[in-house]
Amino acid sequence: MLIKEEEKSKKIPQFTKFTMSTQRLRDEDYRDYSSTDASPEESPSEGLNNFSSSGSYMRFGESNSTTWFQTLIHLLKSNIGTGLLGLPLAVKNAGILMGPLSLLVIGLVAVHCMRILVKCAHHFCYRLNKPFVDYGDTVMYSLEASPISWLRNHAHWGRRMVDFFLIVTQLGFCCIYFVFLADNFKQVIEMANGTTNNCHNNETVILTPTMDSRLYMLTFLPFMVLLVFVRNLRALSIFSLLANITMAVSLVMIYQFTVQNIPDPSHLPLVASWKTYPLFFGTAIFAFEGIGMVLPLENKMKDPKKFSLILYVGMAIVTALYVSLGILGYLHFGANIQGSITLNLPNCWLYQSVKLLYSVGIFFTYALQFYVPAEIIIPFFVARGPEHCELVIDLSVRTVLVCLTCILAILIPRLDLVISLVGSVSSSALALIIPPLLEITTYYSEGMSPITIVKDALISILGFVGFVVGTCLTLYELIQPSSAPIFINSTSAFV
Repeated sequence: MLIKEEEKSKKIPQFTKFTMSTQRLRDEDYRDYSSTDASPEESPSEGLNNFSSSGSYMRFGESNSTTWFQTLIHLLKSNIGTGLLGLPLAVKNAGILMGPLSLLVIGLVAVHCMRILVKCAHHFCYRLNKPFVDYGDTVMYSLEASPISWLRNHAHWGRRMVDFFLIVTQLGFCCIYFVFLADNFKQVIEMANGTTNNCHNNETVILTPTMDSRLYMLTFLPFMVLLVFVRNLRALSIFSLLANITMAVSLVMIYQFTVQNIPDPSHLPLVASWKTYPLFFGTAIFAFEGIGMVLPLENKMKDPKKFSLILYVGMAIVTALYVSLGILGYLHFGANIQGSITLNLPNCWLYQSVKLLYSVGIFFTYALQFYVPAEIIIPFFVARGPEHCELVIDLSVRTVLVCLTCILAILIPRLDLVISLVGSVSSSALALIIPPLLEITTYYSEGMSPITIVKDALISILGFVGFVVGTCLTLYELIQPSSAPIFINSTSAFV
């Protein structure tokens, strides 16, 4: 059960120019827990919140709130997941020079958009005398404060739009997890007979034929269904801890391998074909999509004034990891790099265990990513059914949603294309398109610098172009898989 918000409406200060709409998509007890691999346990605190009388937003955290170090760890966790493993292929799609430079630019823009979201949320917290607003609330309130009457009358669609993209993003993560698990387990099982203890002289081995990757997805389906039946957040936090440990160990081993015996990079193109660059954009923006976790983390802090510094430090670490693994992975494996760098690791027991460890982490993270769409969709159906069937309806909807993600994964079994499609469609909207427009609608009536307006317009245009081109190219690759540059189901390891 989620904690009820202390008040659903409060008196709006006199300087508010426009009447706030009372329309809501759903009850305001929902909290935005969107992330790349974040635990929903970090729900916003609703304790002692205060506002300064000087005209600026100020909130004081409770004594049992998270410290700056805990917030930093959660911020890193919310941005590091399967997207990180796909960045070497993304660098290949952009070029060994253009890829890292583009990753750096996208990282800077993504952090700036996160800061915009926090600033606008603080603005409405002070203006509406609320202790906390989530992503959907912030977008809705900004439209209600717009000088354009049509936007004010349809402000509730702003929240619905954010909910839609959150559902697409999180269920997209779940689809990617099915593909990731199937690819990695298929490779480990096929290479089992040729797996050795020698990790320094790896050669391509004769594979033992096994099931198609789609059958592996169906094998995981009943276990995923049982996993999402765990609805208690504290129980899910145990899975989150286990996932973090296994994924951290795996990343250390992956870095340790990629820095060794890097071949001559002179044959790698500095700039790749423009036709593959949109695939890079989709994968890159997918990896940086942790914007939905920013507001819950800030609200949970013991000392929220330090959040801006933590945001910049944390995202600098994330960007450094993304750029370094993208470069090292592409340098090491070259044109043979696959949709996940784990698929390129050698067939010795040490690195086969790395694949299994990361897969275990991804398996348990599925329930955490599933939590967000479940909390948006399930109440809609439960409210329309008989009260005595509430549990049956809840579990039935969960089962249907898991089956839906499995079916979508079966229809799109290429890991690189699933990541690029989710990144282009929903991550670009949440991370690049909406925040700059949010800043304009929030502050335009109060006066904005023309430079700021131009800057926000350019960021939104960049996100929209990436959204359209990336989506179209990914769909084209899906229609014509024979022209794809990478065959993800190939399981040979190259060194």
